[in-house]
Parts: sequence; C-alpha cells; structure tokens
Amino acid sequence: MTHYLGPERTTAQVANIPQPRLRTSVTRSNLFSRVLTNLAVQDYFIAVYFLVLLFALAVGTGPGREACTRTVVGDLSFFGMGIVLTRGGILREGSIAHALVYRVCGFLPVFLSYFQLRHILPAVAPHSVDASLVALDLRVFGIEPALAWDHFVTAHTTEWFAFFYFSYFFLLTVHVIPMMFSASNGMRLAHFAFGMFIVVCLGHVGYMLVPGWGPYHALAGRFEHPLVGGFFWNLVKATVDAGGAQKDIFPSLHTALPTYFAIFSFMHRDAKPFRYTWPVLAFAATQIIIATMFLRWHYLVDIVAGLSLATAAALLSHRIIVWETERREKLGLPPIYSMFAWPWTTNTAVSPSTTSNSVDLATATHQAREIASDESHESHEEAAQ
Repeated sequence: MTHYLGPERTTAQVANIPQPRLRTSVTRSNLFSRVLTNLAVQDYFIAVYFLVLLFALAVGTGPGREACTRTVVGDLSFFGMGIVLTRGGILREGSIAHALVYRVCGFLPVFLSYFQLRHILPAVAPHSVDASLVALDLRVFGIEPALAWDHFVTAHTTEWFAFFYFSYFFLLTVHVIPMMFSASNGMRLAHFAFGMFIVVCLGHVGYMLVPGWGPYHALAGRFEHPLVGGFFWNLVKATVDAGGAQKDIFPSLHTALPTYFAIFSFMHRDAKPFRYTWPVLAFAATQIIIATMFLRWHYLVDIVAGLSLATAAALLSHRIIVWETERREKLGLPPIYSMFAWPWTTNTAVSPSTTSNSVDLATATHQAREIASDESHESHEEAAQ
C-alpha cells in the first residue's frame, strides 16, 4: 500500500505543485518603485502634456479624433518605454545606451507632436477665434502690424524677413542637437531641455485653446500689396504648407523659441560659446519676431504671448532645475541627465552629484588619515615616556 505521506510521493508532489511566482511580482514591484523614485520633474511634465492631448481629443468635437488618439497613445507609449528603460535601471546609468535612449524617447515624441497637430487641432477645435484676436490687438495696442506694415511690402523686404523666418529652423538645429548630444555640463543641459519642453508643450496647448489661422487668412481681403519674394520666401511658403500645423498661432513659437535661446544664452554667458552667441541670437530673434507679423502669420497678441512664455520658461526652469538637482543629490539619486562618455573623448563629464560625493569621500579620507596620524603620534610619545 502506498502512503501519500511517504518520502518519495511527498517529493514528487512537492515538485509538481505550482509554486507562487514571487520573484516576478517582486521584480515588477522593484522596477515600478525604481521608476517612481528616479523620475525627474520634466518626466512628469512631458507625461502630463500627452495626457492633456488625450483629454482634449476625448472632449473635442472635430473629425478624426480616434486616429489622433491612437497617434498620441503611441507617443506616450514610446516616451514611457524610454522612462522604464532608463529611470527603471534596465539600462546601466552612465552608459551610452542609457543617455541616448533617455534623450531620444523624451525629445522625439514631443518634437513629432507638432507635425501631428495638423490633424489634432481640427479634431479638438474645428473653429477659429481670429476675429477676437484682431479685435483684441486693436483694443489693447491700437494697431494690427500685418495691416499697418502692408505699404512696406516689397520683393526685397519680403525676402529679408523670409530669410530670418526660415532661420528659425536652423536655430533649432544648432541648439538642440549639440546640447542633447555633446553637452558637458549636466545642470546647463537640464535647464536648457526643461525650458524648451515648457515652451513647446505649453505652446501646443495654447494652439488648442486659442485656435486661429492668422492675418494671411483672416484678413486676406484687406492687403493691398501681395507678398512676392525670391528663394527664401518660396522656401518658407513650401515649408509651412507642407509641415505646418496651420492653426498654430497663439502663442507664437517662432517668437518664443528664439527668444528662449537668447535668454538662455545670456543667462549662461559666462561659458563658451554663449558669451559670443547671445548678442547674435538677440538680433536674430528680433528679426524673426518682426518677420512673423510682416509675413502675416501672427497677430501682435501672439507675439506678446510668445515673449511672455519664453521669459517665464527660462526663469522658471532654472529655479526648478536647481531645486531638482539639490533634491536628487540629497537622496542619492542619479542626475537628471547622464552625460555621454563617447569612446573618442578623453575627459568624462562628471555630474554634480558625482562631484559632491567625490569631494565628501576625499574629505572623509583625509580626515581619517589625520586621525590615524595623531593616534600613531600619541602612541609613540606614550611608548617613549
């Protein structure tokens, strides 16, 4: 007779009994905990931005909302994947993969969302408020620049301002790519990136709250001189027609981003290359701002909103990043951005937290050596006595 409590049957039964998957649940819990602990302020900000887009699509009244919702969910998922891989510690902190994934998964979906606004804006708000914006300009400022400057329109002036209007894309490229991939100062990079995210994300939300076509469309019948230029004017028209979001006027990001770059460069003018570039950026920004109204893309109130957004983003992001950096150092968390340690570089950038830890370690080591030396000296004196 076989007893079920016998040693052989017991062993076999135990081997066949499904064991609880404790390791998997613990691993998932630890991963979730690491992600939440390591999140930075800008991570929350970007996530909230995409959630606002989803909410706007959910309550919108225009066509194509389902397709736009799927697109935004894809953006949020791509961003979330990068957060899990980096903030969750799956990719090693300080590795090239970690630095690259965090930058790409944060910047790329926000950047692409501008081109998606071409479909999102009509889905969220199919109406426009151009008449209200024109009335506000006339009531508050007493002028609508696009109309007032109409008699200055010639082929030469149009081409001049078209050149600066198109230089906006050049300024974006020469600031974003070098800062993201070759910056050597973590604090400066975090300030730049967070301020830029504030400008872009809040600007896109402003497009949804205040949709409008701009003077070229709303005031088309009131201009006496057509905009006729050469290479750059045709290039601007082709670019806007092909990739523009169309109803993206309030606030003016053509105003906000160059102004933000100029203010940021001025704030960091003690370091190269900003000590040389901020005057150039200030001049270029003024020409771009005038161009947005001269070429009839924006109202004056759009410009004021863009200037206010850029100034607030530059100052606020700096304060928040200083606070966030100090908080992470006190808690022993990794820096907001890990610097690239490219194989061909000779000097590895050191994060503020790493520097402070190294200084503390060096100080502690020095103090320990002094104590050991004093104790040794005292023991020799006692032995001599």
